Amino acid sequence: MQRRLRELGYWVGPVDGVFGELTEQAVYAVQKAAGGSRDGIVGPETREALDEGIRPSARSDEGRVVEVDLDRQLMMLVDDGTVEQIFSTSTGTWEYYTHDGERFLADTPRGRWEIGWQVDAWDPGPLGRLYRPKYFHSQGIAVHGYPEVPPYPASHGCVRVTIAAMDWLWRADQMPIGTTVWVY
Repeated sequence: MQRRLRELGYWVGPVDGVFGELTEQAVYAVQKAAGGSRDGIVGPETREALDEGIRPSARSDEGRVVEVDLDRQLMMLVDDGTVEQIFSTSTGTWEYYTHDGERFLADTPRGRWEIGWQVDAWDPGPLGRLYRPKYFHSQGIAVHGYPEVPPYPASHGCVRVTIAAMDWLWRADQMPIGTTVWVY
């Protein structure tokens, strides 16, 4: 199953024959792409999606673009219109929260942005620590690693991926400063 997920472009980490956290995240991603349940279980619907080769299409057609699909909670690395890697993600909840006596909306802003700065470490932020963030919005919104990446919106606005996925994104230099991030 891990080999099939990788073949379809779902980021699964190392193919080791173990159904662990990274495989579960890849299963979430294929379930999201197929529009089915998001339970991380490889039942009949998920097997059918894998057999049919279900994968999301890119909206961009030129250059390196990190696409974030808010409806499906997917992040994709796209090169010249070809989806190269697909990640399950968790973005802003679109609920209000209070911080230091002020009220804010936990949104992941739609639009085209660029990665403007990054921190190759845990970055202490006002709302919690972010692992190896790659910031793309002036309000401190970033793609970053996090210990928990549920298959639904759960952040204050950032785009969460697993810590292992963030390590790979850094190691393979997949999102250098200046990379376009398209949130839709």
